[in-house]
Amino acid sequence: MPVYAYQHLDEKSVCAHAPTFVWEQPARDFPLNKCPWCAGQVKRVLEPSLIKSKKFDCELRDLGFTKLVRVDHGIFENRTRRSGEEKYVDRTRPETFPRLEKTIED
Repeated sequence: MPVYAYQHLDEKSVCAHAPTFVWEQPARDFPLNKCPWCAGQVKRVLEPSLIKSKKFDCELRDLGFTKLVRVDHGIFENRTRRSGEEKYVDRTRPETFPRLEKTIED
C-alpha cells in the first residue's frame, strides 16, 4: 500500500504529528484533508524520501532486465549486456539481439 506525506496547513498546530506526517492508504482513496489525530487541515505533499531512486544498469541486469539505448536509426547500445552478448544491437542482424533465454526461467 502506498505511503503519502502530509503537511499541516496551520503553522502553529500543537498536534504531536506537526508539521508533517506520513500516512498509508490505498491509491484509490482521496487525499486526506484533515489530520487523523487533531482534525486540523492538512495537504498532501511530495516527499523526496518516498520517491524511489533510479536503478543503475548493473542493478537492472541483475534483476533480469535488458536496457537498450538508441544510438542511431536501428542501432541500439545494450547497456545491460551479459557475457557473450554484443555491445551494439543492429535490428537488421538478429545475431546481435540479446539472448533472452538466459534471463527467462520457468
